[in-house]
Amino acid sequence: MATVSFSRAKVRGLATAVPSEVKCIDDEVHLYGGNEKQIARIKKAIGLDKRHVVSDGTTSLDLCMAAVHKLLGDLEVDKSLIDGVIFVTQTPDHFQPSNAAIVHGKLGLSTSAAAFDVSLGCSGYVYGLWLAHMMVQTGSCNNVLVLAGDTLSRCVNPKDRSTAPLFGDAGSATLVSVSSEESNSYFSLHTDGEGSHHIIQPAGGFRTPFSNDTQQESVDEEGNCRSLNDLFMNGGEVFNFAIKTEPQAITDILEFSGKSMNDIDYLFFHQANQYIISNIVRRIKAPKDKAPSDIVSLYGNQSSASIPCAISHTLGGKVVSVNDVVLSGFGVGLSWASAVLSLNNAYVSEVVVL
Repeated sequence: MATVSFSRAKVRGLATAVPSEVKCIDDEVHLYGGNEKQIARIKKAIGLDKRHVVSDGTTSLDLCMAAVHKLLGDLEVDKSLIDGVIFVTQTPDHFQPSNAAIVHGKLGLSTSAAAFDVSLGCSGYVYGLWLAHMMVQTGSCNNVLVLAGDTLSRCVNPKDRSTAPLFGDAGSATLVSVSSEESNSYFSLHTDGEGSHHIIQPAGGFRTPFSNDTQQESVDEEGNCRSLNDLFMNGGEVFNFAIKTEPQAITDILEFSGKSMNDIDYLFFHQANQYIISNIVRRIKAPKDKAPSDIVSLYGNQSSASIPCAISHTLGGKVVSVNDVVLSGFGVGLSWASAVLSLNNAYVSEVVVL
């Protein structure tokens, strides 16, 4: 188990941006054969309802840049002091160059700054924070921007009811800076590559390039229509994975940090869906009011940006007085990552709607 603690790095602030276009599952009753009762059951049990999605041409980089400008403006940060950029995304603008390099250029940062991408999804925000804390802890950087964003609505087939009503789009920006006072944070990271086929976009890379063959659609036994070009998710296996790994991950990170549930102000999980989060919360015996689970019904499953969006939606618009929080993401890879850290005195911006 990859576990580590840091004492010299701290989250200074974060911001999240979402597109203005909103889609609603009520308008997609045709995906369920016109069965409005099934829609009602899905909304109640899983929490699917509204989701913010991009229009053609808008990318995760655009969303994250909006979050960056909001964050730097609210914090009144001197951009010349930023010496690290980490961009977590599965939907980059290009194979080459990295989104981080493009952000570096748009912000006019120093050529002494490090900038790179991380290809992860729902666990990616915590992985990005881990990398940023490590860069600051070692003294290689003093101020690292962690950008996490995805536009998975552009990866799903609109006729696939297992994914189309689920995914929303968002971008986020978090500033991790060196702390003059001791600021303890704890991270635990995991991977199970044997489950990599449970969440996959089969075509589009060099293994299976897009072609006329890969765009041919087929309908599975549950009535979902997709091609190899589209994102596939085995919902049952992902649920089993989350319920198997997350309760133990939370138990382990609390033990590693020396904290109890009473010490934790909030638990911000990846907003996969309401049903998964409620099951995790019940298994770890956490108070429901400490673990927001309504984000997916308001914004959709935002992949790497769902945790920062949950923080922005819950705490946004102020300097927060929140001590220890648990952050935990799980998904593609399969991978999962958890952290205990302090948000005290961090400025959390309200969710920006573009």
